[in-house]
Amino acid sequence: MFQLLRTIQSKPQLVPRWVIFTIDLSLGVVALGLAFAIRFEFAPPAHELEAARRFLPAYIAVRAFSMLVFRTFAGIIRFSGTRDAQRVLLALSMGTAMFLALDLASSSMGMAYPVPLSVAAIELLTSSVMLIGFRITVRSIYERFQSARPTAVVIFGAGEAGIITKQAVERPSDDPLKVMAFLDDDTAKHGKRIDGVPILSADRAAQVLSDYNAKRLIVSIQQLDPVRKAQVIDAALDAGLRVMDVPPAQRWIQGELSAGQLRDTRIEDLLGRPVIELDASSIAQQVRGARILVTGGAGSIGSELVMQALERGAEKVLAIDIAETPLHDLGLLCRTRLGGAADRLITRIGDVRDAPAMLALLSEFSPNVIYHAAAYKHVPVMEVQPEAAWHTNVIGTANVIAAAQASQTGTFVLISTDKAVNPTSVMGASKRMAELVVRSIGEGAHMNCVITRFGNVLDSNGSVIPLFRRQIEAGGPLTLTHPEVTRYFMTIPEAVQLVMEAAATSEGDDIFVFDMGERVRIADLARRMIRLAGLVEDQDIRIELVGLRPGEKLHEELMSGRENLLPTHHPKILRAARAEVDRVAVRNSLETSVQLRNAGSWTPEDVRAAFARHLPEYLPSEKETSPS
Repeated sequence: MFQLLRTIQSKPQLVPRWVIFTIDLSLGVVALGLAFAIRFEFAPPAHELEAARRFLPAYIAVRAFSMLVFRTFAGIIRFSGTRDAQRVLLALSMGTAMFLALDLASSSMGMAYPVPLSVAAIELLTSSVMLIGFRITVRSIYERFQSARPTAVVIFGAGEAGIITKQAVERPSDDPLKVMAFLDDDTAKHGKRIDGVPILSADRAAQVLSDYNAKRLIVSIQQLDPVRKAQVIDAALDAGLRVMDVPPAQRWIQGELSAGQLRDTRIEDLLGRPVIELDASSIAQQVRGARILVTGGAGSIGSELVMQALERGAEKVLAIDIAETPLHDLGLLCRTRLGGAADRLITRIGDVRDAPAMLALLSEFSPNVIYHAAAYKHVPVMEVQPEAAWHTNVIGTANVIAAAQASQTGTFVLISTDKAVNPTSVMGASKRMAELVVRSIGEGAHMNCVITRFGNVLDSNGSVIPLFRRQIEAGGPLTLTHPEVTRYFMTIPEAVQLVMEAAATSEGDDIFVFDMGERVRIADLARRMIRLAGLVEDQDIRIELVGLRPGEKLHEELMSGRENLLPTHHPKILRAARAEVDRVAVRNSLETSVQLRNAGSWTPEDVRAAFARHLPEYLPSEKETSPS
């Protein structure tokens, strides 16, 4: 018996539709006979029985026709719901209306009614009860003998979205769920019930989850303070629950939510940062109708810059990247996400280290705004190849800004990093040198030069979060450089919006530093990701300390001791006070490095010496530091 039920569970349409159709018709015939019996108190006269016998073929034909029209047999019986019941009622009502029309036609021609009106009314009632009752019975038996018991669920949010979520998750499925309680911060709702389910204070989340032996927490609230969301989710993770989110309503399939659309909460949702409000009008004023060029356009930041520029009405966007496949993928992504707006995207393979190529591209395109995101960014790789960091991050920046000057670009924006502050790595030093290059070459130019500096962006290529995800999928271990290491984090769209606003509001020759919120301890991040995956540290997966890599810091900084941060129009965007730059010395170093490289004598030692000459704050890490 149980094996049969498990077989039924695994096959969505085990019973052929013609069988359901036949059962429905048979139940209708029984309902007709029962209607006659009830009408005549179970002792119908002989002439009425004869009339019923003559009427039976017409009854079957009409009922079959109406059932075919409304496809009452199309649903999976064991999953029958209100829509299936509606189809049955509509089909039966249509058939009864046809019977009544037949009666009226017969009466107008002076003929006897084929079926008494009272019998037709009783038949409609009895057939409705029997056909719908058949479906309810099959569904009830199926649910009763399911091998899996429903999983206890608690929903955070007792508003309209919470009610819809409850209806969605409690629909019959191979993974049955049962909502045991709602959590909500609205005290006016506490103590009330929705469909018999209590609404309780979210402040008691840990106790509620324990009392109801919940296995899942579903967050239904969309506009929820990230810090508050993280607090409730942490309580669920501490209790070993699986945590899921309801997608925004616009992503529901055909406007209806189903349990299959719920997604597991991601670590990005737990790095609680208040939503940053931006001045969209200033960004739109600069971008709409403009020609935008993005170097490194296929990278994490570059691709988002491309898409946001297209979304905000740029006339054309030119994405330049050295990587062919990511550039191709960018075009496909823009087509999927933006539709027809992707027609305004131009992609070109290009190398910022090639000065003539950059000049040719920019002269042809004549951009109004350039976002320079192309750079090498991996600290360990650049430590062993400092000449590559110099050539791409320093000379590449010089090539692009020089070409921007020649093509009379209005605004040039350098995407920098917090690793440029008091650098200990070659990569950080090269980005700080790129900042000096922008200020040196941009001096006196009829061009607004802007430098934006921020920390790690979530889920960017090569960052710690994708690395931890891959390590979790592989069964571990998660590699942690140091138990106390911290980093700033920001979402990619958020960082890009701040870059665009800073560029739109700059007065020229500015270094903007973004308020990244609180530092995140990477060890805490790793443990949260382990819990989100439903695993237990040291039982299912372990964390392995591997020591700081050359050039890495325990804690990144957003400003150096030589810089003072000044407020701007936006509380999350700060301006670094302009410090003097020896522009002649920077330009001489650029020229010397190009000459030495062309002569084949530009060595790693030369690169480090150049960094030391221009960056007194550069303190290179000589060896790997192990945690004590």
